[in-house]
Amino acid sequence: MFKHILLGCLAVLLIFGCFNMANAKSCNCKWDKVFPKSDKVNIQKVEFKNRFGITLVGDLYVPKTMNKNDKLPAIAISGPFGAVKEQSSGLYAQTLAQRGFVTLAFDPSYTGESSGIPRHVASPDINTEDFSAAVDFLSNHKNVDADKVGVLGICGFGGFAINAAQIDTRIKATTAVTMYDMTRVSARGYNDSVDENARYEMKQNLNKQRTEDFKSGKYLGADGLPEKLTGSEPQFVKDYWGYYKTKRGFHARSINSNDKWNMTSSLSLINQPILQFANEIKTPVLIVHGEIAHSRYFGEDAFKKLKGENKELFIVKGANHVDLYDGGDKNVIPFDKIESFYRKNLGVN
Repeated sequence: MFKHILLGCLAVLLIFGCFNMANAKSCNCKWDKVFPKSDKVNIQKVEFKNRFGITLVGDLYVPKTMNKNDKLPAIAISGPFGAVKEQSSGLYAQTLAQRGFVTLAFDPSYTGESSGIPRHVASPDINTEDFSAAVDFLSNHKNVDADKVGVLGICGFGGFAINAAQIDTRIKATTAVTMYDMTRVSARGYNDSVDENARYEMKQNLNKQRTEDFKSGKYLGADGLPEKLTGSEPQFVKDYWGYYKTKRGFHARSINSNDKWNMTSSLSLINQPILQFANEIKTPVLIVHGEIAHSRYFGEDAFKKLKGENKELFIVKGANHVDLYDGGDKNVIPFDKIESFYRKNLGVN
């Protein structure tokens, strides 16, 4: 998440598919997640393609109580922005699978174990499509009720999840947790502090970088989290660092833990705002945000765009942005609330 945010900060500062059953593998390998393994679920490594031909890799979590002929409700899960399925999305997937859902935590295009060259590219179009590709997969799974499929996005993928619900009517319920609108922060900076002139300067710098990338044959990465903190960083940077750079959440394949976003990928985020038709979503949407999260305004503003009585904004008292990645010290992720939302809106008894 943070590495892409820095592009917005630079602007502010003016400095600048179909599933093949052969591709499903029981996950008997060494546990590679940042959260403890549950003995109440089974896990499979799966692969599926999006409509751009990119192969996405995910972990499919199913309750051990599931019978071979069961048709269960399912939830596709991704995020945070710059994370991998072995981090927060996997924790959400495992926990909801314990509660009776088939869940799929997947790596977005160009990241983690998913394919796509060059690496570490973000796109509002492709990352929205990634959710629909996950719905393709789940809708064709023998143990999933195709009429009971939802999505859950965390951080930047909370925004992409809502964006997917705008276009994909197969999505019956959507949750966005501690969400960012990556297109808004990329184009306008935090709290919309970047004006037209500053944005133009940012575009000049990014397009100059395109020329340099072509010349060198390599893609320059954006600045990201420091290897060590000085103590003078903003609190939200310290919060990100405390998750991605410590044993709490570090994962070698995570961009935010161990690498850099492709800098010029922010050009499409600047130019293609999401949530333009959020008011047309007819299915239920739950937005969960922390009370003291620096990003809270993204969730609140997204909620204002939604219409109808089946939309809800749930504020977690005392929680910051990163607390909702893994629960933080106080275990604040409202899983009971999220479970009841999906049970009600996916028609589960």
